[in-house]
Amino acid sequence: MNDLEKSIKALANRRRLAIARLLKKSSDLTVGELAENIKLSFKSTSRHLSVLYAAEIIGRDQKGLEMHYYLHKIQKPGAKEIISIL
Repeated sequence: MNDLEKSIKALANRRRLAIARLLKKSSDLTVGELAENIKLSFKSTSRHLSVLYAAEIIGRDQKGLEMHYYLHKIQKPGAKEIISIL
């Protein structure tokens, strides 16, 4: 039940839902690209990404100087259902 609770809590925010929706459409985005799309500061977007990363909803890869974020292909219970309806 802990994984389900973590997933639901992580996605229980409109900004984090917007990030998940964007990553569902575009498989790989930087913090700056996400921040621009959701109209939020770089710092606030980074905080939201940290929550999603801690809940194992998103992954990240360092490419040069930028960090790129993506949705995990295999989602945990709860996250999979929520993301599927975005």
